[in-house]
Amino acid sequence: MSFFWRSMITIIDWAVSVYGFLIIVRTLLSWLGPLPYNPLIQYLKRLTDPVLRLVHRFVPFAIVSGIDISPMIVLLLLYLGKNVAVRLIFHLAVA
Repeated sequence: MSFFWRSMITIIDWAVSVYGFLIIVRTLLSWLGPLPYNPLIQYLKRLTDPVLRLVHRFVPFAIVSGIDISPMIVLLLLYLGKNVAVRLIFHLAVA
C-alpha cells in the first residue's frame, strides 16, 4: 500500500477520533452543567450541535425517558463510517 493511501487512512482515523472525543467531552460537560457562556463551551457546542441536531431531526426516538442518546448514535455512525471508508480505501489501494 502506498504512502498516499496510508496517509488517507491515518487522516480519517485521526479526524473521527478527534470528533468522537469532542462529542464525548460535550456530553460529559452537559451532565456537569458548566457555565453555558464560557467561550470554550460555546465553541464546543458550535462544533458538535449541527450533527446532534441532525440526529434529532431524523431519529425521533433520540431522547428516551429524558435521556438524550443522540451522542451515542453519532459515535456509532462515526465509527461505522470510518470502518467502511478505511475498507474502501484499502480495497482501492490493493486493486
